[in-house]
Amino acid sequence: MGILNGNPKDEPLHSGEIFSLWSHLLDTKGFLVTLQVFINHTGDHDLKVFLGDLSENCITQEEQQVETILKENGIRLPPAPPDRPMVHVEDIPAGARFNDPEIASLTGRELFAGKVLCSYIMGISIREDIAAMYNEFHTQKAEYHEKLLQINKQKGWLVPPPLNIK
Repeated sequence: MGILNGNPKDEPLHSGEIFSLWSHLLDTKGFLVTLQVFINHTGDHDLKVFLGDLSENCITQEEQQVETILKENGIRLPPAPPDRPMVHVEDIPAGARFNDPEIASLTGRELFAGKVLCSYIMGISIREDIAAMYNEFHTQKAEYHEKLLQINKQKGWLVPPPLNIK
């Protein structure tokens, strides 16, 4: 029996998986802090609820799952930036504040880039559990991206490219 047979969790990670998991965790920790900043800056209730839900039920879960795999495999964890304190949007000067359409756009870009990264990691993985985990991450990001698209349309924040209307 070879080292790549049997339970995937007993198989070693290859260098590409290690680098991708570690880099993803570093980016995820940074994105969680970015979401804290965005939550502080948004004045729109629906967007604030969306960002909180995304942070708690998607990104934090990714962080915990990837962190667990790295720990189980003896890989040191990347540093995390410090949490940001909660502030009231009124306390942030207007010229220094992100506006709601900017927050929605930046969050959408992060979700898009996250889906691409998940696809890449699924493609390089030889451990089935890693590929399956990133498939779940991709699916969840796609669901949140769809919710964000609906918010953008409802609020009039969507800036579409030129439309081909005949």
